[in-house]
Amino acid sequence: MKTQTVSEYNQVIRHCKELFKKKTLDYGTAWRILRISSITDQIFIKAQRIRSIQEKGSQKVNDPIADEFVGIINYCLIALIQISLADDERMELAYSELEPLYDQWAEATRGLLENKNHDYGEAWRDMRVSSMTDIILMKLYRVKQIEDNQGVTLVSEGIEANYQDMINYAVFCLIKLGYHHA
Repeated sequence: MKTQTVSEYNQVIRHCKELFKKKTLDYGTAWRILRISSITDQIFIKAQRIRSIQEKGSQKVNDPIADEFVGIINYCLIALIQISLADDERMELAYSELEPLYDQWAEATRGLLENKNHDYGEAWRDMRVSSMTDIILMKLYRVKQIEDNQGVTLVSEGIEANYQDMINYAVFCLIKLGYHHA
């Protein structure tokens, strides 16, 4: 059964994927040079900008914060793709090769969203975008700690699950900001 949230998730991801496709066609896969920790830092920069704008109540660069949430989603998906391609040293990959990986991770992340939404009863709909931004930042600090520990965790989920949670929170923020109607 398709819920409203799944439909909205799909709309947001469609927009993100279209931008990912266009940037891949424009720039190729230059991001392949990045280590996972560098991708994490790129996501951190975007989340920190959102929080800074939320706290200041104004911004000097006109890029809307919705675009930063899109960037968070795409960089998280890039990180997941990069993890999937850990044994592949090619720098340039065709979009036709990346698209199934993008879709696979987006679908797996949507499945996680559906399971959590079931258990939590869509609690995110009553949350503030600023709180979800803080949760994304918290997850980034967790990922950085896991990376600093060379991926070793004692009882915690790995970095893939944290990237997926960040994707879902960024999607929720975009839904709350009305981006799924764009």
